[in-house]
Amino acid sequence: MRIILVGFGVVGKSVTTILARRYAEKVKDYGFNPKIVAIADIDGAVINPRGLSPEKLEAIKQRGFPISKDPDFGHPGMSALDVIESVEAEVVIEVTPVNIKNAEPALSHITKAFKTGKHVVTTNKGPLALAMPALTELADYNKVYLRFSGTVGGGTPMLEFAKRCLAGDKILAIRGILNGTTNYILTEMSQNRVTFQEALANAQKLGYAEREPSMDIDGFDTACKVVILANWIMNKKITLKDVDRTGIRDISLQALDEASNSGNTIKLIGSVDGGGRPTVKPTEIPKTDPLCVSGVLNAVTFSTEFAGEQTLVGRGAGGMETASAVLRDLLYIRQHLANKLLT
Repeated sequence: MRIILVGFGVVGKSVTTILARRYAEKVKDYGFNPKIVAIADIDGAVINPRGLSPEKLEAIKQRGFPISKDPDFGHPGMSALDVIESVEAEVVIEVTPVNIKNAEPALSHITKAFKTGKHVVTTNKGPLALAMPALTELADYNKVYLRFSGTVGGGTPMLEFAKRCLAGDKILAIRGILNGTTNYILTEMSQNRVTFQEALANAQKLGYAEREPSMDIDGFDTACKVVILANWIMNKKITLKDVDRTGIRDISLQALDEASNSGNTIKLIGSVDGGGRPTVKPTEIPKTDPLCVSGVLNAVTFSTEFAGEQTLVGRGAGGMETASAVLRDLLYIRQHLANKLLT
């Protein structure tokens, strides 16, 4: 399987690391032989049609930016779109930064990949939040796969759990803590009795929150994930504008204290069901609720017709965790392509 990697930040570098680390066992167990034939970043590209060796990938990582200065395979100034169009490959892994204003450049990368017959694995929530129904339709039209396990839950297989483990049941509702940054802030406020601003500053120092944190604290990240869950699991054709969203900026210590006195706490909950509008909002939940996890953990509860409530808990972010989701998606594509050859 020849792979074009678009984006070489934390997740992109983690993808190259995990593919190299798991290479031998995956070839043995699955007949899965991944070769990264190109990496595209904002400065240009590195291309070797025969595949970039683990040693070369490590050298590129160690050298740092700009990657296109590589003396053997560098292509300074070459755009990701040109790489996707001109380099022969089966899969494009799209891991550029999230943009929820217009989803670019990821949206163009994904559509170019589809139109050139390439499957796509992405960890980028932007295109899915703004155009998921259109993208899934375009993938079907071009007879390619679009996989995005890393967009919800990071390394925790929330999408796969609902889609595969609960297959045959009917999922009636989904609710969850889908953003580790806001969960950390609310946990800090509740347990250590610090203000919202102090908890946010701590999150930024630890690297959980960005310098400009509105994507997390205003609920946009959670809303993106609600859109993905709603489309993929419940077949709702919605986008980000359809989510009723409220963040955590106005949560006070007094509100948390009052909730605690009732045996509850406040968490930022994203939810969708069969009826009303999908929502993201601070919600008072019992401390005994399985969703009541602390720190940077994520948790999601699937309410089903037959199996009742099923809750999955795990880390929702991190380079290696998200890269593990990319590997799962690559194996999914590999297995389904192999099955098609057998039929």
